Amino acid sequence: MNEAIKHSHVEVNGVRLHLAERGEGPLVLLLHGFPESWYSWRHQFAPLAAAGYRVVAPDQRGYARSSQPQDVDEYSLLHLVGDVTALIGALGAEQAVVVGHDWGAPVAWTTAALRPDLVRGVAGLSVPPLPVGGPPPLQGFRENFGEGFYINYFQQPGRADAELAADVRSSLRRILCGIQPDGVPRPWIVPEGKALLDTVPEPEKLPDWLTDADLDAFTADYATHGERAFTGGLNWYRNMDRNAELLAAFTGITVEVPALYVAGEQDLVNAMVPPEALTHLLGRLPRLHRHLRLPQTGHWTQQERPAEVTEALLDFLSSLED
Repeated sequence: MNEAIKHSHVEVNGVRLHLAERGEGPLVLLLHGFPESWYSWRHQFAPLAAAGYRVVAPDQRGYARSSQPQDVDEYSLLHLVGDVTALIGALGAEQAVVVGHDWGAPVAWTTAALRPDLVRGVAGLSVPPLPVGGPPPLQGFRENFGEGFYINYFQQPGRADAELAADVRSSLRRILCGIQPDGVPRPWIVPEGKALLDTVPEPEKLPDWLTDADLDAFTADYATHGERAFTGGLNWYRNMDRNAELLAAFTGITVEVPALYVAGEQDLVNAMVPPEALTHLLGRLPRLHRHLRLPQTGHWTQQERPAEVTEALLDFLSSLED
């Protein structure tokens, strides 16, 4: 599968991004989440390219084979959106369809909201179009889920970084397999006195959608940064309150381009975004093409259900050609 995928690097906004690319035609950017890399889109390259699209999946700022700025402040949502907009130009395109999963979804949604001139359509997997601007979120997380909520746990510099980097392959295996071992959506909480990985034990076996070869590929990507293997991705979380401040002028903005939202019915995000809140958030998408709920599907949407996600993307992309 990967033989036809081309790998390269491009300089944008002072960072060197690794790109995986396949196909020719209108540009489709695939943005991964945490803790993943370009490889999380491995199933989508061939069918999207065969349908006539140029598919490009970067390792985003701080991740895997891309460069990792030292300063935490260089991971704001405005930096991440700036990378996407600069990447569209660096690839010689005037516009792109932007697709994001997990943290990649807020980047995709925000890029579409702030730069609709560059985005033909936007798709988000797992994470809905969260408000831009508004009150800083960390205090709300504490009030709703306690200090042990994983996003709050990530705020202390160096702590989660060291725990996760101690054994990269084990950390990836535990998180990808263990944050929802029984398929029940619930917040990821680290009890007081426990470490992050105490909450995600080693799985007895891998799920059908994840192989040892897949883990090898992710591990090789993350090993690029040694003891800072996860620091770039964690720094995205450490800018969440700052993002609200930086984007305050855009509070209430809607996403005016065609949109697609796909999520698993068992995704742990559902425990943080109840149905009534989701309905309100999807109201930010006046041109919503489809809201697809996938049964028996957890957080790792395009990896767990590659055929269904690819079919939804192809349907959405074809609607943009009309």
